[in-house]
Amino acid sequence: MPVAWSFVTDLGSEAPTRQRRLMGAAAVILMALVAAIAQSFGRFTYGVLLPAVRDDLGLSNTVAGSLATVNMAAYLVGSLIVAVASSRFRLLSIMRIGLVLAIIGQALATISPGPAVLGVGLFAQGLGGALTWIPAPVVTADAIAPERRGLAVGFLGAGMGLGVVFAGQLASIVRSTMGDASWRNVYFVQLIIGAVIAAVVLLFIGHRQERLSSGTGVGGFSALRRVPGWVPMVSGFVIFGLLYLLVISFLTTRLEDDSGWTSSQASLAFTLVGAAMIFGGPLFIALSDRIGTRWTLAMSFAGWAITTTLILPGWFVPTIFLSVAVGLLFAAMPTVLTVYVVSNTSTDDYGPAFAATTFCFGIAQMISPQLGGFIADTAGSFTPVFLLSASLAVVGMFASLGLPRRNRPGFAAVPSPEPAATPQPDWRYINMTYEVAPADSAAAR
Repeated sequence: MPVAWSFVTDLGSEAPTRQRRLMGAAAVILMALVAAIAQSFGRFTYGVLLPAVRDDLGLSNTVAGSLATVNMAAYLVGSLIVAVASSRFRLLSIMRIGLVLAIIGQALATISPGPAVLGVGLFAQGLGGALTWIPAPVVTADAIAPERRGLAVGFLGAGMGLGVVFAGQLASIVRSTMGDASWRNVYFVQLIIGAVIAAVVLLFIGHRQERLSSGTGVGGFSALRRVPGWVPMVSGFVIFGLLYLLVISFLTTRLEDDSGWTSSQASLAFTLVGAAMIFGGPLFIALSDRIGTRWTLAMSFAGWAITTTLILPGWFVPTIFLSVAVGLLFAAMPTVLTVYVVSNTSTDDYGPAFAATTFCFGIAQMISPQLGGFIADTAGSFTPVFLLSASLAVVGMFASLGLPRRNRPGFAAVPSPEPAATPQPDWRYINMTYEVAPADSAAAR
Protein backbone atom coordinates (compact mmCIF):
# COMPACT_ATOMS: atom_id res chain seq x y z
CA MET A 1 0.00 0.00 0.00
CA PRO A 2 1.43 3.40 -0.87
CA VAL A 3 2.10 5.56 2.13
CA ALA A 4 2.62 9.23 2.75
CA TRP A 5 4.58 10.71 5.64
CA SER A 6 2.94 13.22 7.93
CA PHE A 7 4.96 15.08 10.51
CA VAL A 8 3.70 15.34 14.07
CA THR A 9 5.17 17.51 16.81
CA ASP A 10 4.19 17.95 20.39
CA LEU A 11 2.62 21.25 19.46
CA GLY A 12 0.02 19.36 17.47
CA SER A 13 0.46 21.37 14.27
CA GLU A 14 2.46 21.13 11.07
CA ALA A 15 5.66 23.15 11.23
CA PRO A 16 7.46 24.66 8.23
CA THR A 17 9.96 22.33 6.59
CA ARG A 18 12.94 24.40 7.66
CA GLN A 19 11.83 24.39 11.29
CA ARG A 20 11.28 20.64 11.22
CA ARG A 21 14.77 20.07 9.87
CA LEU A 22 16.38 22.37 12.42
CA MET A 23 14.56 20.72 15.31
CA GLY A 24 15.41 17.26 13.96
CA ALA A 25 19.07 18.24 13.61
CA ALA A 26 19.07 19.55 17.19
CA ALA A 27 17.60 16.27 18.43
CA VAL A 28 20.21 14.23 16.52
CA ILE A 29 23.05 16.36 17.93
CA LEU A 30 21.77 15.90 21.48
CA MET A 31 21.48 12.16 20.94
CA ALA A 32 25.04 12.07 19.59
CA LEU A 33 26.16 13.69 22.84
CA VAL A 34 24.19 11.05 24.73
CA ALA A 35 26.20 8.40 22.87
CA ALA A 36 29.40 10.17 23.92
CA ILE A 37 28.37 10.07 27.58
CA ALA A 38 27.05 6.51 27.68
CA GLN A 39 29.62 4.88 25.41
CA SER A 40 32.80 6.97 25.19
CA PHE A 41 32.82 8.36 28.73
CA GLY A 42 31.18 5.33 30.29
CA ARG A 43 32.94 2.50 28.49
CA PHE A 44 35.99 3.63 26.50
CA THR A 45 37.65 6.12 28.83
CA TYR A 46 38.93 3.27 30.98
CA GLY A 47 40.91 1.94 28.01
CA VAL A 48 43.01 5.09 27.69
CA LEU A 49 43.38 5.33 31.50
CA LEU A 50 44.25 1.67 31.99
CA PRO A 51 48.06 2.19 32.21
CA ALA A 52 47.61 4.97 34.77
CA VAL A 53 45.07 3.00 36.84
CA ARG A 54 47.23 -0.12 36.70
CA ASP A 55 50.39 1.66 37.82
CA ASP A 56 48.70 3.86 40.44
CA LEU A 57 46.82 0.98 42.08
CA GLY A 58 49.59 -1.60 41.55
CA LEU A 59 47.49 -3.98 39.45
CA SER A 60 48.53 -6.69 36.98
CA ASN A 61 47.37 -6.62 33.36
CA THR A 62 44.97 -9.46 34.20
CA VAL A 63 43.34 -7.58 37.09
CA ALA A 64 43.22 -4.34 35.10
CA GLY A 65 41.62 -6.23 32.23
CA SER A 66 39.15 -7.78 34.67
CA LEU A 67 37.93 -4.31 35.64
CA ALA A 68 37.13 -3.74 31.98
CA THR A 69 35.33 -7.09 32.03
CA VAL A 70 33.17 -5.85 34.92
CA ASN A 71 32.10 -2.97 32.70
CA MET A 72 31.24 -5.35 29.86
CA ALA A 73 29.42 -7.76 32.18
CA ALA A 74 27.19 -4.88 33.28
CA TYR A 75 26.51 -4.12 29.64
CA LEU A 76 25.44 -7.74 29.26
CA VAL A 77 23.06 -7.50 32.22
CA GLY A 78 21.70 -4.25 30.86
CA SER A 79 20.80 -5.83 27.54
CA LEU A 80 18.72 -8.48 29.34
CA ILE A 81 16.99 -5.79 31.36
CA VAL A 82 16.06 -3.89 28.19
CA ALA A 83 14.69 -7.07 26.58
CA VAL A 84 12.33 -7.53 29.54
CA ALA A 85 11.60 -3.87 30.21
CA SER A 86 10.71 -3.03 26.59
CA SER A 87 7.40 -4.89 27.00
CA ARG A 88 6.55 -2.85 30.10
CA PHE A 89 8.16 0.57 29.58
CA ARG A 90 8.66 2.85 26.62
CA LEU A 91 12.12 2.98 25.10
CA LEU A 92 12.53 6.65 26.00
CA SER A 93 11.96 5.88 29.70
CA ILE A 94 14.55 3.10 29.58
CA MET A 95 17.04 5.44 27.92
CA ARG A 96 16.54 8.10 30.58
CA ILE A 97 17.17 5.62 33.40
CA GLY A 98 20.32 4.42 31.64
CA LEU A 99 21.62 7.96 31.27
CA VAL A 100 21.21 8.61 35.00
CA LEU A 101 22.99 5.33 35.84
CA ALA A 102 25.90 6.28 33.57
CA ILE A 103 26.30 9.59 35.43
CA ILE A 104 26.23 7.81 38.80
CA GLY A 105 28.98 5.48 37.56
CA GLN A 106 31.11 8.48 36.60
CA ALA A 107 30.67 9.89 40.10
CA LEU A 108 31.76 6.61 41.72
CA ALA A 109 34.86 6.42 39.51
CA THR A 110 35.72 9.99 40.50
CA ILE A 111 35.78 9.19 44.23
CA SER A 112 37.08 5.60 44.04
CA PRO A 113 39.92 4.93 46.51
CA GLY A 114 40.74 1.54 45.00
CA PRO A 115 39.72 -1.16 42.54
CA ALA A 116 36.57 -2.21 44.44
CA VAL A 117 34.74 1.13 44.21
CA LEU A 118 36.12 1.69 40.72
CA GLY A 119 34.67 -1.68 39.73
CA VAL A 120 31.24 -0.65 41.04
CA GLY A 121 31.51 2.59 39.10
CA LEU A 122 32.47 0.77 35.91
CA PHE A 123 29.56 -1.62 36.46
CA ALA A 124 27.12 1.29 36.75
CA GLN A 125 28.58 2.85 33.62
CA GLY A 126 28.26 -0.39 31.69
CA LEU A 127 24.68 -0.96 32.86
CA GLY A 128 23.75 2.61 32.03
CA GLY A 129 25.49 2.30 28.67
CA ALA A 130 23.29 -0.63 27.65
CA LEU A 131 20.05 0.95 28.86
CA THR A 132 20.96 4.14 27.01
CA TRP A 133 22.44 2.75 23.83
CA ILE A 134 19.85 0.12 22.87
CA PRO A 135 16.94 2.63 22.61
CA ALA A 136 19.16 5.43 21.24
CA PRO A 137 19.26 4.39 17.54
CA VAL A 138 15.49 4.24 17.10
CA VAL A 139 14.92 7.43 19.11
CA THR A 140 17.51 9.15 16.91
CA ALA A 141 16.22 7.63 13.67
CA ASP A 142 12.71 8.91 14.42
CA ALA A 143 14.03 12.47 14.78
CA ILE A 144 14.37 13.08 11.03
CA ALA A 145 12.79 12.08 7.74
CA PRO A 146 12.79 8.33 6.95
CA GLU A 147 15.21 8.58 4.03
CA ARG A 148 17.86 10.04 6.34
CA ARG A 149 17.48 7.69 9.28
CA GLY A 150 20.64 5.75 8.46
CA LEU A 151 22.64 8.97 8.51
CA ALA A 152 21.08 9.91 11.86
CA VAL A 153 22.21 6.61 13.38
CA GLY A 154 25.64 7.21 11.84
CA PHE A 155 25.91 10.41 13.83
CA LEU A 156 25.65 8.39 17.03
CA GLY A 157 29.01 6.91 16.04
CA ALA A 158 30.27 10.43 15.42
CA GLY A 159 29.23 11.34 18.96
CA MET A 160 31.18 8.40 20.32
CA GLY A 161 34.17 9.56 18.30
CA LEU A 162 33.99 13.03 19.79
CA GLY A 163 33.86 11.47 23.24
CA VAL A 164 36.92 9.34 22.55
CA VAL A 165 38.84 12.37 21.22
CA PHE A 166 37.97 14.33 24.31
CA ALA A 167 38.87 11.47 26.64
CA GLY A 168 42.20 10.90 24.90
CA GLN A 169 43.24 14.54 25.00
CA LEU A 170 42.02 15.06 28.54
CA ALA A 171 43.87 11.96 29.76
CA SER A 172 47.06 13.10 28.02
CA ILE A 173 46.92 16.56 29.60
CA VAL A 174 46.05 15.30 33.07
CA ARG A 175 48.66 12.52 33.12
CA SER A 176 51.46 14.69 31.71
CA THR A 177 50.84 17.54 34.15
CA MET A 178 49.69 15.73 37.29
CA GLY A 179 51.01 12.18 36.94
CA ASP A 180 49.32 8.78 36.80
CA ALA A 181 47.73 9.19 40.23
CA SER A 182 45.51 11.96 38.82
CA TRP A 183 43.41 9.65 36.59
CA ARG A 184 40.33 10.32 38.77
CA ASN A 185 40.36 13.93 37.58
CA VAL A 186 39.53 12.71 34.08
CA TYR A 187 36.37 11.08 35.37
CA PHE A 188 35.52 14.21 37.37
CA VAL A 189 35.62 16.48 34.32
CA GLN A 190 33.53 13.99 32.37
CA LEU A 191 31.06 13.83 35.26
CA ILE A 192 30.43 17.58 35.12
CA ILE A 193 29.98 17.58 31.34
CA GLY A 194 27.81 14.47 31.42
CA ALA A 195 25.53 15.84 34.14
CA VAL A 196 24.87 19.04 32.16
CA ILE A 197 24.10 17.19 28.91
CA ALA A 198 21.95 14.63 30.72
CA ALA A 199 19.86 17.41 32.26
CA VAL A 200 19.25 18.98 28.85
CA VAL A 201 18.32 15.63 27.29
CA LEU A 202 15.99 14.67 30.13
CA LEU A 203 14.17 17.98 29.80
CA PHE A 204 13.97 18.43 26.05
CA ILE A 205 14.11 15.09 24.19
CA GLY A 206 10.87 13.19 23.65
CA HIS A 207 9.87 10.20 21.55
CA ARG A 208 6.43 8.95 20.57
CA GLN A 209 5.93 5.21 20.82
CA GLU A 210 2.38 4.03 20.16
CA ARG A 211 2.75 0.43 21.39
CA LEU A 212 4.96 -1.53 23.73
CA SER A 213 6.78 -4.64 22.50
CA SER A 214 4.99 -7.98 22.73
CA GLY A 215 5.74 -11.61 21.84
CA THR A 216 9.44 -11.05 22.43
CA GLY A 217 10.32 -14.46 23.94
CA VAL A 218 12.96 -15.03 26.60
CA GLY A 219 15.58 -12.29 26.35
CA GLY A 220 14.02 -10.98 23.14
CA PHE A 221 15.25 -13.91 21.04
CA SER A 222 11.84 -14.65 19.51
CA ALA A 223 11.80 -11.12 18.11
CA LEU A 224 15.41 -11.48 16.99
CA ARG A 225 14.61 -14.58 14.94
CA ARG A 226 12.12 -12.56 12.92
CA VAL A 227 14.94 -10.36 11.59
CA PRO A 228 16.04 -11.51 8.10
CA GLY A 229 19.65 -12.72 8.12
CA TRP A 230 19.76 -12.67 11.91
CA VAL A 231 22.40 -15.41 12.20
CA PRO A 232 25.16 -13.66 10.18
CA MET A 233 24.08 -10.33 11.66
CA VAL A 234 24.49 -11.57 15.25
CA SER A 235 27.72 -13.33 14.25
CA GLY A 236 29.06 -10.03 12.99
CA PHE A 237 28.20 -8.31 16.27
CA VAL A 238 29.78 -11.09 18.36
CA ILE A 239 32.98 -11.17 16.33
CA PHE A 240 33.23 -7.39 16.45
CA GLY A 241 32.71 -7.46 20.22
CA LEU A 242 35.64 -9.84 20.57
CA LEU A 243 38.08 -8.20 18.19
CA TYR A 244 37.70 -4.48 18.85
CA LEU A 245 38.38 -4.59 22.59
CA LEU A 246 41.55 -6.59 22.03
CA VAL A 247 42.86 -3.49 20.27
CA ILE A 248 41.02 -0.53 21.79
CA SER A 249 41.44 -1.62 25.42
CA PHE A 250 45.17 -2.22 25.05
CA LEU A 251 46.26 0.16 22.28
CA THR A 252 47.84 2.78 24.54
CA THR A 253 49.30 0.11 26.84
CA ARG A 254 50.85 -1.79 23.93
CA LEU A 255 52.38 1.33 22.40
CA GLU A 256 53.88 2.31 25.77
CA ASP A 257 55.02 -1.16 26.90
CA ASP A 258 55.99 -2.88 23.64
CA SER A 259 56.96 0.02 21.36
CA GLY A 260 58.46 2.42 23.90
CA TRP A 261 56.07 5.29 23.19
CA THR A 262 55.59 8.04 25.76
CA SER A 263 52.17 8.46 27.37
CA SER A 264 51.53 11.61 25.34
CA GLN A 265 52.41 9.83 22.08
CA ALA A 266 50.15 6.89 22.94
CA SER A 267 47.33 9.26 23.88
CA LEU A 268 47.77 10.98 20.51
CA ALA A 269 47.20 7.66 18.74
CA PHE A 270 44.11 7.00 20.84
CA THR A 271 42.85 10.52 20.11
CA LEU A 272 43.25 9.96 16.38
CA VAL A 273 41.19 6.79 16.71
CA GLY A 274 38.42 8.88 18.23
CA ALA A 275 38.75 11.65 15.63
CA ALA A 276 38.38 9.13 12.81
CA MET A 277 35.31 7.64 14.52
CA ILE A 278 33.53 10.95 13.96
CA PHE A 279 33.58 10.32 10.24
CA GLY A 280 33.56 6.51 10.12
CA GLY A 281 29.85 6.01 10.79
CA PRO A 282 28.46 8.48 8.22
CA LEU A 283 31.04 7.51 5.57
CA PHE A 284 30.38 3.79 5.77
CA ILE A 285 26.61 4.28 5.97
CA ALA A 286 26.86 6.18 2.68
CA LEU A 287 28.97 3.33 1.29
CA SER A 288 26.44 0.72 2.40
CA ASP A 289 23.72 2.65 0.58
CA ARG A 290 25.72 2.16 -2.61
CA ILE A 291 27.09 -1.37 -2.36
CA GLY A 292 24.94 -2.96 0.37
CA THR A 293 25.47 -3.98 3.97
CA ARG A 294 27.13 -7.34 3.33
CA TRP A 295 29.94 -5.98 1.15
CA THR A 296 30.48 -2.94 3.35
CA LEU A 297 30.90 -5.16 6.41
CA ALA A 298 33.12 -7.64 4.59
CA MET A 299 35.42 -4.81 3.49
CA SER A 300 35.45 -3.36 7.01
CA PHE A 301 36.43 -6.66 8.66
CA ALA A 302 39.14 -7.25 6.03
CA GLY A 303 40.46 -3.74 6.59
CA TRP A 304 40.63 -4.35 10.35
CA ALA A 305 42.67 -7.52 9.85
CA ILE A 306 45.18 -5.67 7.68
CA THR A 307 45.36 -2.54 9.83
CA THR A 308 45.87 -4.23 13.20
CA THR A 309 48.61 -6.41 11.72
CA LEU A 310 50.47 -3.42 10.28
CA ILE A 311 50.40 -1.68 13.69
CA LEU A 312 52.59 -4.40 15.23
CA PRO A 313 56.03 -2.94 14.33
CA GLY A 314 55.12 0.20 16.26
CA TRP A 315 56.78 2.68 13.91
CA PHE A 316 55.58 6.12 14.89
CA VAL A 317 54.51 7.73 11.60
CA PRO A 318 52.84 4.64 10.03
CA THR A 319 51.08 3.85 13.31
CA ILE A 320 49.67 7.38 13.47
CA PHE A 321 48.03 6.90 10.06
CA LEU A 322 46.94 3.37 10.96
CA SER A 323 45.25 4.74 14.10
CA VAL A 324 43.03 6.81 11.81
CA ALA A 325 42.11 3.65 9.90
CA VAL A 326 41.34 1.85 13.17
CA GLY A 327 38.98 4.66 14.16
CA LEU A 328 37.15 4.65 10.82
CA LEU A 329 36.64 0.88 10.94
CA PHE A 330 35.84 0.89 14.65
CA ALA A 331 32.91 3.23 13.99
CA ALA A 332 31.90 1.60 10.71
CA MET A 333 31.19 -1.97 11.75
CA PRO A 334 28.77 -1.46 14.68
CA THR A 335 27.07 1.47 12.95
CA VAL A 336 26.36 -0.48 9.76
CA LEU A 337 25.16 -3.46 11.81
CA THR A 338 22.93 -1.27 13.96
CA VAL A 339 21.36 0.40 10.94
CA TYR A 340 20.70 -3.09 9.56
CA VAL A 341 18.73 -3.94 12.72
CA VAL A 342 16.79 -0.66 12.65
CA SER A 343 16.07 -1.16 8.93
CA ASN A 344 14.80 -4.71 9.25
CA THR A 345 12.65 -4.67 12.38
CA SER A 346 9.14 -3.48 13.04
CA THR A 347 8.26 -0.99 15.75
CA ASP A 348 7.21 -3.83 18.05
CA ASP A 349 10.28 -5.98 17.48
CA TYR A 350 13.08 -3.40 17.54
CA GLY A 351 13.62 -3.08 21.31
CA PRO A 352 13.73 -6.78 22.21
CA ALA A 353 15.51 -7.80 18.97
CA PHE A 354 18.31 -5.28 19.45
CA ALA A 355 18.48 -6.14 23.16
CA ALA A 356 18.96 -9.83 22.31
CA THR A 357 21.63 -8.87 19.79
CA THR A 358 23.32 -6.69 22.39
CA PHE A 359 23.22 -9.58 24.86
CA CYS A 360 25.26 -11.72 22.45
CA PHE A 361 27.50 -8.73 21.77
CA GLY A 362 27.90 -8.22 25.52
CA ILE A 363 29.07 -11.80 26.09
CA ALA A 364 31.85 -11.23 23.58
CA GLN A 365 32.81 -7.94 25.22
CA MET A 366 32.86 -9.53 28.67
CA ILE A 367 35.33 -12.18 27.55
CA SER A 368 37.60 -10.06 25.39
CA PRO A 369 39.43 -7.70 27.83
CA GLN A 370 40.23 -10.39 30.37
CA LEU A 371 41.37 -12.73 27.61
CA GLY A 372 43.59 -10.01 26.20
CA GLY A 373 45.13 -9.23 29.57
CA PHE A 374 45.77 -12.93 30.27
CA ILE A 375 47.45 -13.45 26.89
CA ALA A 376 49.60 -10.35 27.39
CA ASP A 377 50.72 -11.48 30.86
CA THR A 378 51.45 -15.00 29.61
CA ALA A 379 53.33 -13.95 26.46
CA GLY A 380 54.94 -10.86 27.95
CA SER A 381 53.76 -8.88 24.95
CA PHE A 382 50.58 -7.57 23.35
CA THR A 383 51.60 -8.82 19.90
CA PRO A 384 49.60 -12.10 20.19
CA VAL A 385 46.58 -10.08 21.35
CA PHE A 386 46.62 -7.96 18.18
CA LEU A 387 47.18 -11.02 15.99
CA LEU A 388 44.14 -12.68 17.56
CA SER A 389 42.08 -9.60 16.76
CA ALA A 390 43.23 -9.70 13.13
CA SER A 391 42.38 -13.41 12.86
CA LEU A 392 38.88 -12.83 14.23
CA ALA A 393 38.39 -10.10 11.63
CA VAL A 394 38.97 -12.63 8.86
CA VAL A 395 36.21 -14.80 10.37
CA GLY A 396 33.96 -11.75 10.51
CA MET A 397 34.59 -11.03 6.86
CA PHE A 398 33.21 -14.43 5.84
CA ALA A 399 30.29 -14.17 8.28
CA SER A 400 29.26 -10.85 6.71
CA LEU A 401 28.89 -12.46 3.33
CA GLY A 402 26.02 -14.54 4.75
CA LEU A 403 23.75 -11.49 5.01
CA PRO A 404 20.90 -11.24 2.49
CA ARG A 405 21.83 -9.87 -0.92
CA ARG A 406 20.36 -6.43 -1.42
CA ASN A 407 21.29 -3.76 -3.89
CA ARG A 408 20.26 -0.99 -1.55
CA PRO A 409 19.25 -1.57 2.08
CA GLY A 410 15.98 0.19 2.83
CA PHE A 411 14.04 0.74 5.99
CA ALA A 412 11.33 -1.74 6.73
CA ALA A 413 7.81 -0.45 6.39
CA VAL A 414 6.44 0.74 9.69
CA PRO A 415 2.86 -0.38 10.32
CA SER A 416 0.22 2.30 10.65
CA PRO A 417 -0.50 2.97 14.32
CA GLU A 418 -3.89 2.32 15.82
CA PRO A 419 -6.01 5.46 16.17
CA ALA A 420 -5.08 7.20 19.38
CA ALA A 421 -6.13 10.28 21.21
CA THR A 422 -4.30 13.45 20.25
CA PRO A 423 -1.52 14.02 22.81
CA GLN A 424 -1.61 17.12 24.93
CA PRO A 425 0.90 19.82 23.96
CA ASP A 426 4.11 19.68 25.95
CA TRP A 427 6.50 22.58 25.37
CA ARG A 428 9.40 20.71 26.96
CA TYR A 429 9.97 18.03 24.35
CA ILE A 430 11.68 18.07 21.00
CA ASN A 431 9.57 15.17 19.76
CA MET A 432 10.48 14.72 16.12
CA THR A 433 8.71 11.44 15.46
CA TYR A 434 7.56 10.77 11.91
CA GLU A 435 4.49 8.60 11.51
CA VAL A 436 3.10 6.56 8.61
CA ALA A 437 -0.38 7.31 7.37
CA PRO A 438 -2.28 5.77 4.44
CA ALA A 439 -2.02 7.85 1.29
CA ASP A 440 -5.76 8.40 1.16
CA SER A 441 -6.05 9.48 4.80
CA ALA A 442 -6.68 12.97 6.00
CA ALA A 443 -3.15 13.14 7.41
CA ALA A 444 -1.69 12.45 4.01
CA ARG A 445 -3.68 15.28 2.53
